[in-house]
Amino acid sequence: MTLQTLRAALAEAEAGEYAVGAFNVSSIDQAIAVLDAATAERSPVIVQSIAGMSAYDDESRWWTRLRGLVEEYSDIPVVLHLDHGRTYDDCVRAIDHGFTSVMIDASRSTDTDEPASFHQNVAATRRVVDTAAPAGVSVEGELGTIGGAEAGVSGIVEEIVFADPDQAVEFVAQTGVDALAVAVGTSHGSVKFTDAAGGQRLRLELIAEIKSRLPETFLVLHGSSSVPADAVSVINAHGGEVRPSYGISPAQKSQGVAAGIRKINQGTDSHLAWSAQLRRFLQENPAVVEPSEQLRPAIGGFRAMVAQRMREFGSSGRA
Repeated sequence: MTLQTLRAALAEAEAGEYAVGAFNVSSIDQAIAVLDAATAERSPVIVQSIAGMSAYDDESRWWTRLRGLVEEYSDIPVVLHLDHGRTYDDCVRAIDHGFTSVMIDASRSTDTDEPASFHQNVAATRRVVDTAAPAGVSVEGELGTIGGAEAGVSGIVEEIVFADPDQAVEFVAQTGVDALAVAVGTSHGSVKFTDAAGGQRLRLELIAEIKSRLPETFLVLHGSSSVPADAVSVINAHGGEVRPSYGISPAQKSQGVAAGIRKINQGTDSHLAWSAQLRRFLQENPAVVEPSEQLRPAIGGFRAMVAQRMREFGSSGRA
């Protein structure tokens, strides 16, 4: 078993009442860490890339190699997904590079970054579905806006506009999306909530209501990283300046899965784990200049965090 569409992977998650982790990667090293974790955990996995967010100047080369790498892991089910495609062209490029799933995030204007109107969102999303469906590619849309800083970009901070159940039903009917990212109290980025109660703000009743009205649509949780305090402490103890904050607690995410979430996006937690181990190694080994020695602990930290999340999401042992 190897490449799957998002719809196929999430249909299995629905039957098994678990969620599949969707892990953001921006380099081959990170993608290997995710896929190795999935292999060790015997877990289905979604490997996802954001357009314009990688360590490489040539995105076409990066995406081609990412697709090739995913194909090497033939004993686990893998979805290759475009996360937060902002334009139709982003999604088409991903489809052309062999991605099996794309997200069109038309919830915000590409010109002003302000929330888009419902009708603008529907029109942009429907256009992507009309292109992706004939190619056998799944589509994820977004309704409402997730709070925080998108894609780790500081300075672009948006407030949460919660998903409306009535609009969710209409949105799916008009667009035909396979999966729907719903704004239910989460926030993007490494700085989320400034008080401990922030990690308990997931609107579980809203998730359950939308799921009850859209039983055939798979719900997605964005901006749900927990921001582990130990990783932040290691980073800051070794020259970093990450502001401590509170993310969504693992227990809340488990409750979200029980309420109907089937795909959980995670970027910040594994990035923090990577950065913590890299900073620690560089400060403790100032004479080491060999990249392989520097990268090994970073990859290990990334892989361990992904494996931990797979166990928490209930996907371990499901491959």
